[in-house]
Amino acid sequence: MKKSTKFGIATALVAMLAAPLVPAAASAAPSASGAAHGHGHGASHGGRPGHGHGHHAVPTKSGPTSIAYVEVNNDELANVGRYTLANGANAFDVAIIFAANINRDENGKAVLYANENVQRTLDQAATQIRPLQAKGIKVTLSVLGNHQGTGLANFTSKAAARDFAAQVSATIEKYGLDGVDLDDEYSDYGVDGTPQPNDQSIGWLISALRADMPGKIISFYDIGPSSDALKTASPSIGKKLDYAWNPYYGTYTAPTIPGLPKSKLSAAAVDIQNTPQATAVSLAQRTKADGYGVFMTYNLPDGDESAYVSSFTKVLYGQAASYR
Repeated sequence: MKKSTKFGIATALVAMLAAPLVPAAASAAPSASGAAHGHGHGASHGGRPGHGHGHHAVPTKSGPTSIAYVEVNNDELANVGRYTLANGANAFDVAIIFAANINRDENGKAVLYANENVQRTLDQAATQIRPLQAKGIKVTLSVLGNHQGTGLANFTSKAAARDFAAQVSATIEKYGLDGVDLDDEYSDYGVDGTPQPNDQSIGWLISALRADMPGKIISFYDIGPSSDALKTASPSIGKKLDYAWNPYYGTYTAPTIPGLPKSKLSAAAVDIQNTPQATAVSLAQRTKADGYGVFMTYNLPDGDESAYVSSFTKVLYGQAASYR
C-alpha cells in the first residue's frame, strides 16, 4: 500500500533548518515503500500544562481505546475533539501529534526537533491541546528519525539513551502532554558514519522514558530495527509500554512484544484518508471479534469525516459518531 505524502520536500528542508527545542523538530520526507506513515514531524512547545486540567465527568463508552494520529503539517489537532458518539463520549481516546524528530547535532548527539507546524501546535496548546484534554482525550507527541543517521535503534550507551529520554520528558512536561509515541522510521542508520542499530538501544530508551515519566503514555509504532529488537526483548521492557500497533495501513497484524498483552495492541491500522471505508469496517469487526484493546487510525483531516468515523465506531462501540 502506498504511503500518504505528508510534507513535501520543501517542508522537510525547512524543518531541517529548525533550531533545537528542548527540541524543536524537523519534518521527514515520506518513505518510498510500504504502507506505513509518510511522516512529517514536529516537536514540542506549548503553555504550561496541568494534567488535572479540571476535567468534568465525561460520558464513557465500552470498547477498544481509539487512536488518532494527526499530521499537523496539514491538519489541526483540535479537530480530534469534535467527534463524539451518540451518548456524548469521545470517538477518539488518544490524539497523537505527528510528529517530532530525532536529529543529530554537530557533536553527533541525538536532539529532539520540531518543525514549524508541530511547534505551532505546541505553542497554541490553549486551543489545540487543552480542549482535548478537558474532554478526557490524551494528547501525545510522536517522535521519529529525520534522515540524519540517528534514531531509536542506535543509541550506543544507556547514558546516550537517558540523555535523549530527558529531552523528551522535559518537552512532555513543558507543554503538558500526556506522553510520547516512538516510531523507528526515516533514520537512515549508517549515513555519515553513524552507528548501525543494536538490540539494546530501544530497551534503554523505553526504560529511561518510563523512569522519567512514570504516569505518562509510552506507545510504539511497530516498525524498523526497534521492532525487531523488541520481539526478542525481555518482557520487562514490553511491560513498560502502554500500547503498540500495526504500522501498515489497511492491514491487520498484531505486534509481537513480550510483556504487552492484546488489550494494549492494535492489529488494525487505518489511514482515514486512504484506507477504503469497507476495509476500516472489516478491521473494526476483526478487532472486536479477536478482543484487541486498541484501534489505531492515522491521518484524520480537517473537516467532517463523521460518515467514515461512524463506520467503525458503530462496530466498536455500537454508536455512530457526529462532528460538532
